[in-house]
Amino acid sequence: MKLLHLDSSIMGANSVSRTVSAAIVERLQSDIADLDVTYRDLAADPLGHLTLADLGSEEGSAVLDQFLAADIVVIGAGFYNFTVPTQLKAWIDRILIVGRTFRYTEQGPEGLVKGKRIIVALSRGGVYGEGSPIAQYEHAEKLLRTAFGFIGIYDPQFIIAEGVARGEEVRAAAVANALVQASHVTVTQPAA
Repeated sequence: MKLLHLDSSIMGANSVSRTVSAAIVERLQSDIADLDVTYRDLAADPLGHLTLADLGSEEGSAVLDQFLAADIVVIGAGFYNFTVPTQLKAWIDRILIVGRTFRYTEQGPEGLVKGKRIIVALSRGGVYGEGSPIAQYEHAEKLLRTAFGFIGIYDPQFIIAEGVARGEEVRAAAVANALVQASHVTVTQPAA
């Protein structure tokens, strides 16, 4: 079984999403003895912003092939200016490819990626979750659910640490809660 682990936070060792994504991968490695893990740090080794020349390029094809080869994808994502880091968006631009991960039909778009498990460790400095007065500004989880749903992955799992910029006590509690959730991740998608 193959796992692709992506981190996109620019915060380095201070990143909550990196801490949680690493815990998720560690948990899965403890369950799957022969798990083949590939790691990519999108902040340290960024893809360029998508240009016309990138479409069908060797680098873009390699990113897509790596994604398609993975059974499980674990993504560490910060929440910057209401959405995902630009480094992660550049990666998404390489995997939403007509004819490979989706196609257009008379009934509308159809996702071609089936049976892939996506787990996202998302950290947000503020509180943007459901019921928050600023929930309408949350576009990271929405973008990822939309992008993965468009290609046929309708049930990505999110482990969210919220309020991490609201002081050390709130940060510690958010991280602890996310790490507890990470310790319960299993190979199969939990029931909704």
